Amino acid sequence: MEAFKEFFGRHRARVLWTALLLLHICFIYHNSLTPAVISSQQSGTVLALARAILSGIGLPEAWLTEHIIRKTAHFAEYALLGFLLWNSLRCYRPAGPLWTALQAWLTVLIPLVDETLQLVTEGRSGQVDDVWLDIAGVCFGTLFAFAVRQLGRRRAGGGED
Repeated sequence: MEAFKEFFGRHRARVLWTALLLLHICFIYHNSLTPAVISSQQSGTVLALARAILSGIGLPEAWLTEHIIRKTAHFAEYALLGFLLWNSLRCYRPAGPLWTALQAWLTVLIPLVDETLQLVTEGRSGQVDDVWLDIAGVCFGTLFAFAVRQLGRRRAGGGED
């Protein structure tokens, strides 16, 4: 137990970012393994809530569809993945080209596995356009993580970790 405490103490950020990353990947893959009927019910619930909010604040809501909700969810969960992936890899401090290659490889691999899982899920289908949307989400999350990091460094006077 002492060895674990010592390791965790020295590598706290690495352990936490990696755990969050792995949990989020499990969440994404769990969603892909959810049968279409259940997934559609979940999207319908979010759609009804979003429409009620729009209507409640006096904005039109008829334009909001389940398709938009689903695509927005795809982008958002992958943007979070990009944020977590960038922060996790940063903790391991790989060399420049290695970091870039690993980030790029995982940016493509995780969405490909996600859509492949949907090929074996009842009522679901893997979609090439979803792979591209997911990759765009990862790229957005990665750029957001980088921007947050740069902003933090500027506010701290440009110091290294």
